[in-house]
Amino acid sequence: MEAKRVALPQIKRDLKLPTVLSQEEVKRFLKAPKYLKHRLIIGMLYGCGLRSYELCNLKLADIDFDRRTVFIPKKKGKIDRYVPLSKYLARGLKKYIRTENPQGYLFNSQVTKDGVARGLTTNGIRWVIKENRSKIGSSKKITAHTLRHTFATHLLEYGVDIVSLKELLGHAHIEMTLTYLHVANLPSGSKFSPLDKLYD
Repeated sequence: MEAKRVALPQIKRDLKLPTVLSQEEVKRFLKAPKYLKHRLIIGMLYGCGLRSYELCNLKLADIDFDRRTVFIPKKKGKIDRYVPLSKYLARGLKKYIRTENPQGYLFNSQVTKDGVARGLTTNGIRWVIKENRSKIGSSKKITAHTLRHTFATHLLEYGVDIVSLKELLGHAHIEMTLTYLHVANLPSGSKFSPLDKLYD
């Protein structure tokens, strides 16, 4: 009996491949900021594979320290999803929440209008990255999305399968996820945060 083959959609040939940081570059970038809050912003983008606006919209209630998960509510036709929370991020977030006492949102912006707590802005994230990318000695163009690309690529290299990766990234179509598929016949694996692997 002939084994059935699974046909994966082809990647568009003109697709520009994303910039990806090495593990060493990620380690240096995580250490670069002076403030814990800024280290956590970079850590959440890489360790959870978040889009900038998803990080801005994260509420304190979305972080489950017991289950070590982060709930990402749907937006723009995307789907709700949970992503693993690294033990390193959990430890840092607990300390940050204890000392900074954020209100409502996980990360508040510096300016609040009428005393109403507001979330971090995408401009705030851009500023944190711009302030720290020059400190790591890399000539690569680093943006918030570079950290998401790096999250996806590192997980593939650690053996997470393409379908699990699609779920973690919150992609509507697997074609988007296939961009990261640069190693054939990847073994399937359980979901985890790549941040945990950096220091093992």
